Amino acid sequence: MMCPKVLLPRWWRGATILLAMIVPSIILFYAKSQSARCGFVMVVMAVMWVTEVIPLPVTALIPVFAFPLMGVLSTDIVSRLYLKDSNMMFLGGLIMAAAVENCNFHERVALFVILHVGQSPRLLALGFMIVTSFLSMWISNTATAAMIVPIVDAVVKELTKLREMDVIKANEDSHHVGFTNHAEETGHIAKNRYLRRGPDGTYIDMHVIKEETSEESEIGQVEVLEATAARTRKEDARTEAERRKLEAVKMECLSLKQMLFLSVAFSANTGGTGSPLGCGPNIVLMGLLDSFDNSMGLNFATWMMFNVPGVIMCALLGWLWLQILFMCCGKNRVQRSTPEKEHALRKFIEGHYRALGPVSRKEAVVVTSFLILVMLWVFRDPGFIPGWATYYTTPGDSVYVKAATPVMLMVFLLFCIPAESKPAPGAKQVERCMNWEAVHKKVPWGIVILLGGGLVLAEGAKHSGLSIYFSQQLTRLKDLPKEALVVLVCLMAGGMTEFASNTATASILLPMLANLALAIQVHPLYLLIPATACCAYAFMLPVATPGNAIVLSASGMRTSVMIRAGIVMNIVCIIVTVFLINTLGYAIFDLNTIPTFSNSTTL
Repeated sequence: MMCPKVLLPRWWRGATILLAMIVPSIILFYAKSQSARCGFVMVVMAVMWVTEVIPLPVTALIPVFAFPLMGVLSTDIVSRLYLKDSNMMFLGGLIMAAAVENCNFHERVALFVILHVGQSPRLLALGFMIVTSFLSMWISNTATAAMIVPIVDAVVKELTKLREMDVIKANEDSHHVGFTNHAEETGHIAKNRYLRRGPDGTYIDMHVIKEETSEESEIGQVEVLEATAARTRKEDARTEAERRKLEAVKMECLSLKQMLFLSVAFSANTGGTGSPLGCGPNIVLMGLLDSFDNSMGLNFATWMMFNVPGVIMCALLGWLWLQILFMCCGKNRVQRSTPEKEHALRKFIEGHYRALGPVSRKEAVVVTSFLILVMLWVFRDPGFIPGWATYYTTPGDSVYVKAATPVMLMVFLLFCIPAESKPAPGAKQVERCMNWEAVHKKVPWGIVILLGGGLVLAEGAKHSGLSIYFSQQLTRLKDLPKEALVVLVCLMAGGMTEFASNTATASILLPMLANLALAIQVHPLYLLIPATACCAYAFMLPVATPGNAIVLSASGMRTSVMIRAGIVMNIVCIIVTVFLINTLGYAIFDLNTIPTFSNSTTL
């Protein structure tokens, strides 16, 4: 009989799937309502999302067959929810990100920033955090980490080589001095051994006159042996010292490598909160509010007004924490760089930057299209001035221009605009700024399905009455101060996202929090925005986000190092989020005024 520990890795997935379907079925025995059936599906999906017994996008497809068979939602309604406006906007953003990566613009930005920020360890970490945070605002944190990690790896290898070369050069100089001293010492011994001073004061060659006694010969041999032994001990001590010095440099370089890679992981997660396009939880929130008359003022412009300061604050505090952890604490602290090392590293980076060549037409078109897209998003309906989208909608008209429209327009143009002003001679077809092969290869289609599954769950809970049930149960928290409640919500979201996908966490948590806010008469955004941000604050474990896993794999660091650095970063980001929602949040979203639809029982 095989040991259960041996069977566990083989059978645990199948057992978890069975238990995930059998145990929640108790709900169906005690309550046979439509809301109970929706709750059953929600619990099954939540368990499978947390344990990842099957791929996350596959779990997100369960409502396509479960909701119609259980009488929660019809098939056509479920299917349409998978490609709502928010999901189409996210898909368009993924294609734009693939276009940026396809033309290597991300590498040009990274090298340019590093060249101008500085090449010391402190400034390198800051430079990588600036680049990663900016890119992560518009590109998924997974794609951003995958783009930046190879650049960091190349810089770390060059830094390690420069520092080891300094040690080797110092050792060679030491050996050269030792060899000179050894030659002088050997000559002196040889002189004592073969020459003697005569009565007249001159030296006599004892080998020539053959008059050396056996006693004198023995004395000479003892002198040689003692000198040789002393020289051997000196060389052994020098070799051991050199070995220890080289080992110390290697350990210091390891700490430097961990610091730079963690700077990428931290900024990839925090940067994703900067725009609605940055990460999955943002899209879940936008899709949740998109189902209703959004009179709360949350749009692309106000989102960035609130979250970009948070990105900057979290990035700076994270950078300071990494300096404290790796440059001020521990025996393998990262040492300050010298001007010579910085100059050598700068030459290395300049060589890579020159290798990119001048900005190509394709890069220029992609970047220009991306900047135009951002302006179209921000000024579509900014709130403080009439947006351009209002000119396409007449009063009483049911046609609205939403965020998916401008991004798909730009994607379409990239597939139409030629990459070169003059086609290459003999070319069968004109190359465009974007091609479908790059889209097929670089776009993570599973994320789109995963987001759709979360939107379907929210709609099913609303339609079945499960949201009403949650609202009634959550009224017990109405006596809790809302400031304490938002801290509790942030801790819950930050803790859940360490063990489950941030998108899955948001899909489960946000609908509940929306109904909690309505039940206790608190502005929904007061809980939803901090929870959404904290769903992205996953810094401790590699399973929390694919970006963390990429960094851990590329750096080779132990999980304990990531946990030690990430737990403080989690706390710092939660404090920043709570501070901002209680200060800047009131100024931007007027959180003292409850939206008009709050009289409804559910969002």
